[in-house]
Amino acid sequence: MKLKTLFVAAGLSFFAAGSLASSDMIGQKAPDFALKSSTGENLRLSEYRGEVVMLNFWATWCGPCRQEMPLLDDLYNRYERVGFKLLGVNIDDNSQRAIDMMKELGVDFPILFDATKDVSKLYEVNAMPVTVILDREGNVRYVHKGYKPGYEEKYLNEVRALLRE
Repeated sequence: MKLKTLFVAAGLSFFAAGSLASSDMIGQKAPDFALKSSTGENLRLSEYRGEVVMLNFWATWCGPCRQEMPLLDDLYNRYERVGFKLLGVNIDDNSQRAIDMMKELGVDFPILFDATKDVSKLYEVNAMPVTVILDREGNVRYVHKGYKPGYEEKYLNEVRALLRE
């Protein structure tokens, strides 16, 4: 039993260390993509140039994602009218589960579906959730791995700062 615990701990340490990769994207131009949205239309990231954009990669099986989403929705509803956009990028194989969860949580920001994980690979997402914040020129300015209560304050401060630029 102790050996199994050791392997699990080692695996988690490797996973956590490997999840730092997309931090290398800070200061880089965000990779462009187009994905189908929950409304049925395709949305392209480059169409949001001129806005501060938050990409939130999430999955229905992710407990911290579920905890974070209503807080992100509050941020979206508060700042959307002044140039802030939030795009939730769901990585589930079954988009209906994501739609059901959004309805259950009462969240209304746009959701995009990345069932093939192609966009997640572009952003080197290997943890859940991952939040990437882009400036008005489409540059990656902040990358957050995981979620713990209080992170929403960081998001708020970063979004406000970028909106003022």
